[in-house]
Amino acid sequence: MRVEDGLIERAKVAEGFDVQIAIRPMDKEPEPKVPPDVQSAFDSAEPKARETWAAITPLARRDWIFWIASAKKQETRVKRIGVALSKLSAGSRRPCCFDRSGMYDKSLSCPESIEEK
Repeated sequence: MRVEDGLIERAKVAEGFDVQIAIRPMDKEPEPKVPPDVQSAFDSAEPKARETWAAITPLARRDWIFWIASAKKQETRVKRIGVALSKLSAGSRRPCCFDRSGMYDKSLSCPESIEEK
């Protein structure tokens, strides 16, 4: 399991230490990081798009961001930003036809074991 450096320092542990952890659901879904180009487009979007964006859940915002960011070409990304703004202006809360089960992001990947490295 990957552990942030700050947490390691606060816990006063190092690699090889045995520790006990407790896992519980998050109290609140974290806000996704919005890429600068997407944030800039949203900042200048129509009020209805901004209103819809503010009203949706952090998970729905993450879906929109992932859908936009998963474009392989810059022109596709720009097009998706435009489509997202249009759909959000129309009140759409989720990107159409987006299958979250195939979503892959390094921040969401499984941890690597020491043996695999």
